[in-house]
Amino acid sequence: MATEAKTYKVSHSDEEWRRILTPEQFAVMRGHGTERPGSCALLAEKRPGTFACAGCGEPLFEGKGKFESGTGWPSFNEPIEGSVETETDRSLGMVRTEVHCATCGSHLGHVFPDGPPPTGLRYCINGVAMNFEPT
Repeated sequence: MATEAKTYKVSHSDEEWRRILTPEQFAVMRGHGTERPGSCALLAEKRPGTFACAGCGEPLFEGKGKFESGTGWPSFNEPIEGSVETETDRSLGMVRTEVHCATCGSHLGHVFPDGPPPTGLRYCINGVAMNFEPT
């Protein structure tokens, strides 16, 4: 994947990532996996605050942009400006838009054009890929 070829501000070897991340986080964030729907505590998080990348700590999404999509994953209508990058994901026999951290390249989830106004976007993000910091 192209995210592996790019050099990011925060970069680690697979061995270092395995020390930094839990096995589930490594599988999702470095292996482009997906957590089970409904399995993450951040799905129910409704307090004001910031959701940050679990790999590098970069702020990704504001709590005010989180909404209940009914999908089983935390969903947001827009990222913090410059915090994420996207690329085409053709895995699993379909075409989707993958979302990854702009600072460390870790896979976060996917973005879909079926979200609420004002953006019409749904950033469907694996909860294990983020940490939450309440304000």
